[in-house]
Amino acid sequence: MAPNKKGLSLEEKRKKMMEIFYETKDVFLLKDLEKIAPKSKGITMMSVKDVVTSLVDDGLIDTEKIGTSVYFWAFPSKASQARKKKLEMSEEKCLKMVTRMNDLEKEVTVAEKGREDTKEMQEL
Repeated sequence: MAPNKKGLSLEEKRKKMMEIFYETKDVFLLKDLEKIAPKSKGITMMSVKDVVTSLVDDGLIDTEKIGTSVYFWAFPSKASQARKKKLEMSEEKCLKMVTRMNDLEKEVTVAEKGREDTKEMQEL
């Protein structure tokens, strides 16, 4: 490797691998990915399996074993659906937190009504 040429980080390899899936919108065998990735995205053949495995573990790539072959795929629509679902869940959680905060503020005001600051309280 030339001194001025730097290898790709794992995160860069993951992004480039996802680009392969999103651009082609196709289903691949690991053997096919090991041929395509070095040519099109500069991911070394030796690291393709590790990158694909990490993406499968994170749920970004789907995999299925059919017979003796293991197929990998990822479509852009799945990623957008996952982001929509995550956004909806976050908004729902936020709404619950706001409701809980309002309930707690009401409890605080109710609890403070019987505890007005008097001279007796200040002396203690």
